[in-house]
Amino acid sequence: MRVAVAGASGYAGGEVLRLLAGHPGFEVVAVTGYAQVGARLAAVHPHLWDSELVLGTTDPDGLAGADLVFLALPHGESAALAAQLPAGTSIVDLGADHRLRDAAQWTDYYGGPYAGAWTYGLPELPGQRELIRDSTRVANTGCYAVAIILALAPLIAAGIVEPDDVVVVASSGTSGAGRSLQPHLLASAVMGGLSTYRTGAHQHVPEIKQATGARTLSLTPVLAPMPRGILATVTARPATAGVSPAAVREVLLQSYGDEPFVRVLPDGEWPRTADTTGANSALLQATVDRDSGRVLVVSAIDNLGKGAAGQAVQCANLMVGLPETAGLATKGVAP
Repeated sequence: MRVAVAGASGYAGGEVLRLLAGHPGFEVVAVTGYAQVGARLAAVHPHLWDSELVLGTTDPDGLAGADLVFLALPHGESAALAAQLPAGTSIVDLGADHRLRDAAQWTDYYGGPYAGAWTYGLPELPGQRELIRDSTRVANTGCYAVAIILALAPLIAAGIVEPDDVVVVASSGTSGAGRSLQPHLLASAVMGGLSTYRTGAHQHVPEIKQATGARTLSLTPVLAPMPRGILATVTARPATAGVSPAAVREVLLQSYGDEPFVRVLPDGEWPRTADTTGANSALLQATVDRDSGRVLVVSAIDNLGKGAAGQAVQCANLMVGLPETAGLATKGVAP
Protein backbone atom coordinates (compact mmCIF):
# COMPACT_ATOMS: atom_id res chain seq x y z
CA MET A 1 0.00 0.00 0.00
CA ARG A 2 1.30 3.45 -0.99
CA VAL A 3 0.88 5.82 1.96
CA ALA A 4 1.12 9.59 2.45
CA VAL A 5 1.27 11.58 5.69
CA ALA A 6 -0.03 15.16 5.79
CA GLY A 7 1.25 17.19 8.71
CA ALA A 8 4.40 15.09 8.81
CA SER A 9 6.46 17.76 10.59
CA GLY A 10 4.45 17.53 13.84
CA TYR A 11 4.80 15.11 16.72
CA ALA A 12 1.85 12.92 15.70
CA GLY A 13 2.88 12.88 12.06
CA GLY A 14 6.44 12.03 13.05
CA GLU A 15 5.24 9.15 15.20
CA VAL A 16 3.09 7.82 12.35
CA LEU A 17 6.20 7.84 10.17
CA ARG A 18 8.29 6.09 12.83
CA LEU A 19 5.73 3.29 12.96
CA LEU A 20 5.45 3.11 9.17
CA ALA A 21 9.24 2.82 8.88
CA GLY A 22 8.99 -0.65 10.43
CA HIS A 23 5.64 -1.63 8.91
CA PRO A 24 5.56 -4.70 6.65
CA GLY A 25 2.63 -3.56 4.49
CA PHE A 26 2.95 0.19 3.92
CA GLU A 27 5.34 2.21 1.77
CA VAL A 28 5.52 5.96 2.46
CA VAL A 29 5.54 7.81 -0.86
CA ALA A 30 4.78 11.39 0.23
CA VAL A 31 5.03 13.61 3.30
CA THR A 32 3.72 17.16 3.55
CA GLY A 33 4.04 20.12 5.87
CA TYR A 34 3.46 23.86 6.03
CA ALA A 35 6.25 26.13 7.25
CA GLN A 36 8.91 23.52 6.54
CA VAL A 37 8.00 22.69 2.95
CA GLY A 38 11.17 21.75 1.08
CA ALA A 39 12.97 20.50 4.18
CA ARG A 40 14.34 16.98 4.34
CA LEU A 41 12.23 14.79 6.63
CA ALA A 42 15.40 13.53 8.33
CA ALA A 43 16.30 17.12 9.26
CA VAL A 44 12.85 17.72 10.79
CA HIS A 45 12.79 14.35 12.55
CA PRO A 46 16.42 13.32 13.14
CA HIS A 47 15.37 9.92 14.49
CA LEU A 48 14.16 9.13 10.94
CA TRP A 49 17.74 9.61 9.77
CA ASP A 50 17.65 7.28 6.78
CA SER A 51 14.59 8.83 5.10
CA GLU A 52 15.18 10.48 1.74
CA LEU A 53 11.71 12.08 1.68
CA VAL A 54 11.25 15.86 1.42
CA LEU A 55 8.26 17.72 2.84
CA GLY A 56 5.87 18.80 0.11
CA THR A 57 2.88 21.11 0.12
CA THR A 58 -0.24 20.06 2.00
CA ASP A 59 -2.66 19.88 -0.90
CA PRO A 60 -4.12 17.17 -3.15
CA ASP A 61 -1.13 17.34 -5.48
CA GLY A 62 1.26 16.78 -2.57
CA LEU A 63 -0.66 13.63 -1.62
CA ALA A 64 -1.26 12.30 -5.13
CA GLY A 65 -0.53 8.68 -5.80
CA ALA A 66 -1.25 7.41 -2.30
CA ASP A 67 -3.74 4.62 -1.65
CA LEU A 68 -4.01 5.65 2.02
CA VAL A 69 -3.53 9.07 3.62
CA PHE A 70 -2.96 9.92 7.27
CA LEU A 71 -4.08 13.47 8.09
CA ALA A 72 -2.10 14.70 11.12
CA LEU A 73 -3.32 18.28 10.89
CA PRO A 74 -4.59 20.82 13.45
CA HIS A 75 -8.26 20.57 14.35
CA GLY A 76 -10.43 22.22 11.71
CA GLU A 77 -7.98 21.75 8.84
CA SER A 78 -8.60 18.14 7.79
CA ALA A 79 -12.10 18.35 6.38
CA ALA A 80 -11.39 20.72 3.50
CA LEU A 81 -8.38 18.72 2.36
CA ALA A 82 -10.15 15.36 2.71
CA ALA A 83 -13.00 16.62 0.55
CA GLN A 84 -10.53 17.24 -2.31
CA LEU A 85 -8.96 13.77 -2.27
CA PRO A 86 -10.19 11.05 -4.65
CA ALA A 87 -13.12 8.99 -3.42
CA GLY A 88 -11.05 5.83 -3.70
CA THR A 89 -8.38 7.08 -1.30
CA SER A 90 -8.63 5.67 2.21
CA ILE A 91 -8.15 8.32 4.91
CA VAL A 92 -7.43 8.21 8.63
CA ASP A 93 -7.91 11.65 10.19
CA LEU A 94 -5.94 12.14 13.41
CA GLY A 95 -7.72 15.48 13.98
CA ALA A 96 -11.14 16.12 15.46
CA ASP A 97 -12.96 17.24 12.31
CA HIS A 98 -15.04 14.10 11.83
CA ARG A 99 -15.35 12.61 15.34
CA LEU A 100 -18.61 14.14 16.56
CA ARG A 101 -22.07 13.14 15.35
CA ASP A 102 -23.72 16.21 16.87
CA ALA A 103 -23.15 19.44 14.91
CA ALA A 104 -24.12 21.57 17.91
CA GLN A 105 -21.46 19.90 20.03
CA TRP A 106 -18.84 20.62 17.35
CA THR A 107 -19.83 24.29 17.26
CA ASP A 108 -19.84 24.53 21.05
CA TYR A 109 -16.43 22.94 21.64
CA TYR A 110 -14.50 23.63 18.43
CA GLY A 111 -16.29 26.29 16.38
CA GLY A 112 -16.18 26.66 12.62
CA PRO A 113 -18.10 24.70 9.97
CA TYR A 114 -19.28 21.21 10.87
CA ALA A 115 -17.92 18.62 8.42
CA GLY A 116 -19.99 15.58 9.42
CA ALA A 117 -19.06 12.36 11.20
CA TRP A 118 -16.91 9.49 9.90
CA THR A 119 -16.55 6.00 11.34
CA TYR A 120 -15.12 6.39 14.84
CA GLY A 121 -11.67 4.85 15.10
CA LEU A 122 -11.66 2.89 18.36
CA PRO A 123 -11.68 -0.82 17.46
CA GLU A 124 -12.17 -1.97 21.07
CA LEU A 125 -15.70 -0.56 21.24
CA PRO A 126 -18.35 -3.24 20.62
CA GLY A 127 -19.03 -3.60 16.89
CA GLN A 128 -16.60 -0.86 15.93
CA ARG A 129 -13.89 -3.10 14.54
CA GLU A 130 -16.23 -4.36 11.83
CA LEU A 131 -17.32 -0.82 10.93
CA ILE A 132 -13.71 0.29 10.57
CA ARG A 133 -12.94 -2.69 8.31
CA ASP A 134 -15.77 -1.62 6.00
CA SER A 135 -14.81 2.08 5.93
CA THR A 136 -12.60 4.24 3.73
CA ARG A 137 -12.93 7.26 6.03
CA VAL A 138 -12.06 6.87 9.72
CA ALA A 139 -11.91 9.55 12.43
CA ASN A 140 -9.11 8.72 14.86
CA THR A 141 -9.85 9.14 18.55
CA GLY A 142 -8.63 11.98 20.75
CA CYS A 143 -5.79 11.12 23.14
CA TYR A 144 -7.58 11.78 26.43
CA ALA A 145 -10.66 10.17 24.91
CA VAL A 146 -8.94 6.82 24.32
CA ALA A 147 -7.71 6.52 27.89
CA ILE A 148 -11.07 7.49 29.38
CA ILE A 149 -13.37 5.60 27.00
CA LEU A 150 -11.51 2.33 27.50
CA ALA A 151 -11.85 2.74 31.27
CA LEU A 152 -15.48 3.83 31.32
CA ALA A 153 -17.44 2.41 28.37
CA PRO A 154 -17.65 -1.24 29.53
CA LEU A 155 -18.78 -0.23 33.02
CA ILE A 156 -21.66 1.91 31.76
CA ALA A 157 -22.64 -0.76 29.21
CA ALA A 158 -22.70 -3.40 31.94
CA GLY A 159 -24.83 -1.20 34.20
CA ILE A 160 -22.31 -1.38 37.02
CA VAL A 161 -21.89 2.43 37.19
CA GLU A 162 -24.22 5.37 36.64
CA PRO A 163 -23.80 7.44 33.46
CA ASP A 164 -24.20 10.65 35.47
CA ASP A 165 -21.61 12.38 37.63
CA VAL A 166 -18.51 10.87 36.03
CA VAL A 167 -15.37 12.66 37.21
CA VAL A 168 -11.97 12.40 35.51
CA VAL A 169 -8.58 13.86 36.37
CA ALA A 170 -5.98 13.09 33.73
CA SER A 171 -2.35 14.10 33.30
CA SER A 172 -0.71 14.38 29.89
CA GLY A 173 2.79 14.89 28.57
CA THR A 174 3.67 18.09 26.73
CA SER A 175 3.70 16.46 23.27
CA GLY A 176 -0.10 16.42 23.47
CA ALA A 177 -0.06 20.19 22.88
CA GLY A 178 1.76 19.84 19.57
CA ARG A 179 5.15 20.96 18.33
CA SER A 180 4.57 24.68 17.80
CA LEU A 181 6.52 27.05 20.05
CA GLN A 182 4.39 28.24 22.97
CA PRO A 183 5.68 30.09 26.06
CA HIS A 184 3.81 27.92 28.55
CA LEU A 185 5.41 24.80 27.03
CA LEU A 186 9.01 25.93 27.38
CA ALA A 187 11.08 23.59 29.53
CA SER A 188 11.57 26.23 32.22
CA ALA A 189 7.80 26.72 32.45
CA VAL A 190 6.90 23.02 32.55
CA MET A 191 9.65 21.26 34.47
CA GLY A 192 9.15 20.93 38.22
CA GLY A 193 5.44 21.71 38.28
CA LEU A 194 1.91 20.69 37.34
CA SER A 195 -0.81 22.91 35.88
CA THR A 196 -4.36 22.45 34.65
CA TYR A 197 -5.60 23.71 31.30
CA ARG A 198 -8.92 23.98 29.47
CA THR A 199 -10.44 23.30 32.86
CA GLY A 200 -14.19 22.77 32.75
CA ALA A 201 -14.48 22.86 28.96
CA HIS A 202 -12.12 20.35 27.36
CA GLN A 203 -12.95 19.50 23.75
CA HIS A 204 -12.77 15.73 24.28
CA VAL A 205 -15.78 15.73 26.65
CA PRO A 206 -18.49 15.37 23.95
CA GLU A 207 -16.45 12.67 22.20
CA ILE A 208 -16.16 10.68 25.43
CA LYS A 209 -19.87 11.03 26.18
CA GLN A 210 -20.75 9.98 22.63
CA ALA A 211 -18.66 6.81 22.85
CA THR A 212 -19.50 5.75 26.42
CA GLY A 213 -23.09 6.81 26.99
CA ALA A 214 -22.09 9.05 29.89
CA ARG A 215 -24.59 11.87 30.42
CA THR A 216 -22.52 14.23 32.58
CA LEU A 217 -18.75 14.20 32.77
CA SER A 218 -16.24 16.52 34.42
CA LEU A 219 -12.71 16.37 32.97
CA THR A 220 -9.75 18.16 34.52
CA PRO A 221 -6.66 17.88 32.29
CA VAL A 222 -3.25 18.36 33.90
CA LEU A 223 -0.04 19.25 32.06
CA ALA A 224 2.72 17.03 33.45
CA PRO A 225 6.49 17.56 33.14
CA MET A 226 7.08 14.62 30.80
CA PRO A 227 7.23 14.45 26.99
CA ARG A 228 4.60 11.75 26.42
CA GLY A 229 1.99 9.66 28.22
CA ILE A 230 -1.49 10.02 29.74
CA LEU A 231 -2.59 8.78 33.15
CA ALA A 232 -6.36 9.10 33.67
CA THR A 233 -8.20 8.49 36.92
CA VAL A 234 -11.89 7.89 36.17
CA THR A 235 -14.46 7.76 38.98
CA ALA A 236 -18.18 7.03 38.77
CA ARG A 237 -21.07 6.33 41.12
CA PRO A 238 -21.93 2.61 41.38
CA ALA A 239 -25.36 1.66 40.05
CA THR A 240 -26.05 -0.39 43.17
CA ALA A 241 -24.64 -0.32 46.67
CA GLY A 242 -21.94 -2.75 47.62
CA VAL A 243 -20.24 -3.17 44.24
CA SER A 244 -16.93 -4.95 44.82
CA PRO A 245 -13.56 -4.27 43.20
CA ALA A 246 -13.61 -7.84 41.89
CA ALA A 247 -16.92 -7.22 40.11
CA VAL A 248 -15.56 -4.09 38.43
CA ARG A 249 -12.38 -5.86 37.36
CA GLU A 250 -14.41 -8.76 35.99
CA VAL A 251 -16.32 -6.41 33.66
CA LEU A 252 -13.03 -5.04 32.31
CA LEU A 253 -11.52 -8.51 31.98
CA GLN A 254 -14.55 -9.78 30.07
CA SER A 255 -14.42 -6.75 27.75
CA TYR A 256 -10.72 -6.81 26.98
CA GLY A 257 -9.58 -10.39 27.56
CA ASP A 258 -9.04 -10.99 23.85
CA GLU A 259 -7.83 -7.52 22.91
CA PRO A 260 -4.19 -7.33 21.76
CA PHE A 261 -3.59 -3.75 22.92
CA VAL A 262 -5.59 -3.43 26.15
CA ARG A 263 -4.40 -5.12 29.34
CA VAL A 264 -6.12 -5.24 32.71
CA LEU A 265 -3.27 -5.48 35.20
CA PRO A 266 -3.11 -8.14 37.92
CA ASP A 267 -4.85 -7.24 41.14
CA GLY A 268 -2.74 -4.81 43.16
CA GLU A 269 -0.68 -3.49 40.22
CA TRP A 270 -1.37 0.02 38.94
CA PRO A 271 -0.76 1.56 35.50
CA ARG A 272 2.27 3.72 34.82
CA THR A 273 2.72 5.90 31.76
CA ALA A 274 6.36 4.80 31.45
CA ASP A 275 5.24 1.24 30.75
CA THR A 276 3.36 2.35 27.62
CA THR A 277 6.07 4.53 26.06
CA GLY A 278 6.46 3.74 22.37
CA ALA A 279 3.67 1.14 22.41
CA ASN A 280 0.09 1.03 21.19
CA SER A 281 -1.03 -0.35 24.53
CA ALA A 282 -3.48 0.73 27.22
CA LEU A 283 -3.09 -0.45 30.82
CA LEU A 284 -6.08 -0.55 33.19
CA GLN A 285 -6.70 -1.19 36.86
CA ALA A 286 -9.85 -0.78 38.95
CA THR A 287 -11.06 -0.68 42.52
CA VAL A 288 -13.81 0.80 44.68
CA ASP A 289 -12.97 3.80 46.84
CA ARG A 290 -13.27 2.75 50.48
CA ASP A 291 -14.61 6.09 51.74
CA SER A 292 -16.93 7.31 48.97
CA GLY A 293 -17.91 3.96 47.46
CA ARG A 294 -17.22 5.32 43.98
CA VAL A 295 -15.87 3.01 41.31
CA LEU A 296 -12.36 4.02 40.29
CA VAL A 297 -10.45 3.03 37.14
CA VAL A 298 -6.92 4.17 36.31
CA SER A 299 -5.83 4.08 32.68
CA ALA A 300 -2.40 4.69 31.14
CA ILE A 301 -1.49 5.16 27.47
CA ASP A 302 1.19 6.79 25.37
CA ASN A 303 -0.60 9.85 23.99
CA LEU A 304 1.38 9.57 20.75
CA GLY A 305 0.83 5.80 20.60
CA LYS A 306 -2.64 4.49 21.45
CA GLY A 307 -3.68 8.13 21.78
CA ALA A 308 -2.71 9.11 18.23
CA ALA A 309 -0.32 7.49 15.76
CA GLY A 310 -0.51 3.90 16.99
CA GLN A 311 -4.29 4.00 17.01
CA ALA A 312 -4.26 5.47 13.50
CA VAL A 313 -2.05 2.66 12.17
CA GLN A 314 -4.23 0.09 13.98
CA CYS A 315 -7.28 1.47 12.16
CA ALA A 316 -5.44 1.63 8.85
CA ASN A 317 -4.46 -2.04 9.19
CA LEU A 318 -8.11 -2.95 9.57
CA MET A 319 -9.22 -0.74 6.69
CA VAL A 320 -6.89 -2.38 4.16
CA GLY A 321 -7.23 -5.97 5.38
CA LEU A 322 -3.86 -6.35 7.11
CA PRO A 323 -3.43 -7.97 10.54
CA GLU A 324 -4.57 -5.43 13.12
CA THR A 325 -1.30 -5.66 15.03
CA ALA A 326 0.99 -5.17 12.00
CA GLY A 327 3.83 -2.76 12.72
CA LEU A 328 2.66 -2.06 16.28
CA ALA A 329 4.27 -2.85 19.62
CA THR A 330 2.30 -4.08 22.61
CA LYS A 331 5.12 -3.51 25.09
CA GLY A 332 6.66 -0.20 26.09
CA VAL A 333 10.29 0.88 26.34
CA ALA A 334 12.17 0.82 29.67
CA PRO A 335 13.80 2.41 31.49
